[in-house]
Amino acid sequence: MKTIPLAEGIKLKSILTKKIQELVYEMRNNAYVIVEKGETPKQSGRSIREIEAELAQVRKDSRTLDKLIYRANIDNTIEFQGQVMPIVEAIELAPQLRAEASLCKDFGRAEKEKVYTATGEGAILYEVAMYDPAEYRERANKLEKEAHRLSNLINAKNYEVHIEFDDSNYF
Repeated sequence: MKTIPLAEGIKLKSILTKKIQELVYEMRNNAYVIVEKGETPKQSGRSIREIEAELAQVRKDSRTLDKLIYRANIDNTIEFQGQVMPIVEAIELAPQLRAEASLCKDFGRAEKEKVYTATGEGAILYEVAMYDPAEYRERANKLEKEAHRLSNLINAKNYEVHIEFDDSNYF
């Protein structure tokens, strides 16, 4: 059987999803025709049966591709920060790193100490950060770099790993 890079399989999955939507749309368009009473309806375009058959094959290919992608993401690993993890874990870790970087950026934008809006009591109140904003800015930069590095490792692995799938019906 033909093999394709995992990266191509991931792109193909998106193509198949779009193809399924297009076929469903085509079925809906070809399901009905308007005719005068007593006239014989004429098929415009492909028959519902033809479209259904193609749709069934594309859906089957989509499921097969999903299975192969999931298996490849579980069976293949990436080394990151001295730790070996399956691709699927790395895929989950990358957005977590980005979310943590975003949170750190928010904390890094704060001032260490600023006047707190008073309620008219006459006392001057201050909002004091219970952390060092500069440390959070540095941490945000470090986390963003790690997320980018991890994404690059995932992308590289996606081209290194191959799955057995015949994509000739689509490319």
